[in-house]
Amino acid sequence: MRIGHSRDIHKFAKGRKLVLGTVEIPYEFGLLGHSDADCLVHAIVEALIGAMAMGDIGKHFPDTDPLYKDMPSSYFLFEVKKMLDENKYEIVNIDSTIMIEKPMMAPHIPLMKENICHILNITPDKLNIKATRGEGLGFVGEGLGVECDAVCIISKKQDKKLEL
Repeated sequence: MRIGHSRDIHKFAKGRKLVLGTVEIPYEFGLLGHSDADCLVHAIVEALIGAMAMGDIGKHFPDTDPLYKDMPSSYFLFEVKKMLDENKYEIVNIDSTIMIEKPMMAPHIPLMKENICHILNITPDKLNIKATRGEGLGFVGEGLGVECDAVCIISKKQDKKLEL
């Protein structure tokens, strides 16, 4: 078993779409970033990369590479899934938290979970997404941006032996 953890932070900006967990959420601000700035997906991707001891998201998808400009972060999920498969790892569990003052995340979490589970080819019992507010404290509470945390456990796939 291997554990990975990551935290991602993005500030709000006008003229950008708010995308979290692959879901576009109606809001007056989006998140500033080189890609679509999906803070939740970035945290999950980096936690998985970390669990494999393969660096960080910037090593594999640098924000200096024009290829990733405005790239949907679902692409990073697809790529990290390939990395897991190539290295014979399977996801045991992912637990994640979105810290955002507004808009409310509860209505969007089921679709986030469905989309991420589909991309990573995992069952819903292996992914948890929750959200909390800053209660007016710090940059999250002041509505200046979003912070997401993700923790994951992965393990080597077991060779299935045929028993007679």
